[in-house]
Amino acid sequence: MKRVDFADGKIFRDILQTMLPMLVAQVLNLLYNIVDRIYIARIPAIGTAALGAVGLCFPLIILITAFTNLFGMGGAPLFAIERGRRNEQKAAEYMNTAFFLLVTTAIVLTAVGEVSARPVLSVFGASDQAMTHALPYLRIYLLGTLFSMIAAGMNPYITAQGFSLVGMTTVLIGAGANILLDPLFIFVLRLGIRGAAAATVLSQFLSALFVLCFLFGKRADPRLRLLSRDEIRTCGKTAGAIAGLGMASFIMMFTNSLVQICANSVLSHIGGDVYVSVMTIISSSRQVIETPILAIAEGTAPIISYNYGARKPDKVKEAGIIMWLMGLAYSLTMWLIMRARPEWFISIFSSDRTILADAIPAFHLYFLAFIFMIFQYGGQTMFKSLNKKGHAMFFSLFRKVIIVVPLTYLLPYAFHLGTDGVFLAEPISNVIGGLACFITMLLTVMPELKQMKQNGQKLS
Repeated sequence: MKRVDFADGKIFRDILQTMLPMLVAQVLNLLYNIVDRIYIARIPAIGTAALGAVGLCFPLIILITAFTNLFGMGGAPLFAIERGRRNEQKAAEYMNTAFFLLVTTAIVLTAVGEVSARPVLSVFGASDQAMTHALPYLRIYLLGTLFSMIAAGMNPYITAQGFSLVGMTTVLIGAGANILLDPLFIFVLRLGIRGAAAATVLSQFLSALFVLCFLFGKRADPRLRLLSRDEIRTCGKTAGAIAGLGMASFIMMFTNSLVQICANSVLSHIGGDVYVSVMTIISSSRQVIETPILAIAEGTAPIISYNYGARKPDKVKEAGIIMWLMGLAYSLTMWLIMRARPEWFISIFSSDRTILADAIPAFHLYFLAFIFMIFQYGGQTMFKSLNKKGHAMFFSLFRKVIIVVPLTYLLPYAFHLGTDGVFLAEPISNVIGGLACFITMLLTVMPELKQMKQNGQKLS
């Protein structure tokens, strides 16, 4: 498969060559994650209840993704920067250390999750009826933690080497297997919700196997290898650098988990289990709608990091502008479609027509200011790609913890907005958090790039 040359290529072409396979991969990864919900919602008699129960598992699933991003998204920009500096040995050190961190963390998360699954679901607001569906799904899903963390956590290192098509294939294998195995396990073998979880675990295993075969193989440059005992004892500084930069992505996902817990708790108290199902539908729809924005950002990130390491500020700026304009065009288009036809997205996840009366108004409120998400993604991507860990961490916390979580309680109870208040917290945070992140990026990053260019001109 062709390798993208970050050093000599044109920026727009490089972004497209990296982004398009990334977009396909993200769409496939989306299917990987939501196909369970699509099939579960159509299980006869229990579909809507089972979908809400799976929604209660989301916070833990998001938490696993948070740890995956901590070491995957945390190490990949550093890996790309060192490759831009032609320091292949240091780049390999980041990749090998990240792999060690992913494996050890996955083992710990699996053990802790299996032991604490029932009490944690109770804290999340699972009723006795919901527990009968949520607990078996979660316990089986957790068995695939190691596979999912290897597949998703090491894939950015494949893309950062320029092998975006290989990264796409990684996801294609897992998503394709999951799409085929889900109906087989759920309906043909009549395993129900347990079958959905089992299909996901098997699919994650196949993705992880492909990733390992590539990174340990001859085409990878540098190739992955296991750390020695001495290297494990002395990798603390490298691990700290990875976790420091990855903390922004971790916080973003962790706070998503926190918001999901808070929203489910308030909705369960005010509106009952049906509104937990509505939030599950909306959260799933958001994953669908945001996927291209994520692909644009992640497809641009290694190009920004590489050229920053190579001290080419004009290319860094050009990549950032292209990323933002593409994201803005997409966001505006999708916002118009969502305003006109929300039922198109809702019907993907539920065939229960009675839920539309509650889901459509909630959908309109939740996505009211969706277009402002590109400001958040634009700023955060630039901060992470340039190793601005402090800024990236702050704005991850700012939008979710400082704005969304308090509003999730204040709007329904203090302002007496009921369930509407829970869904309104998101658009308010999009506007305030997104603009604050983007404006700060302009005020901090742009002057640095200007100074880098001036210094380069003086040296030449």
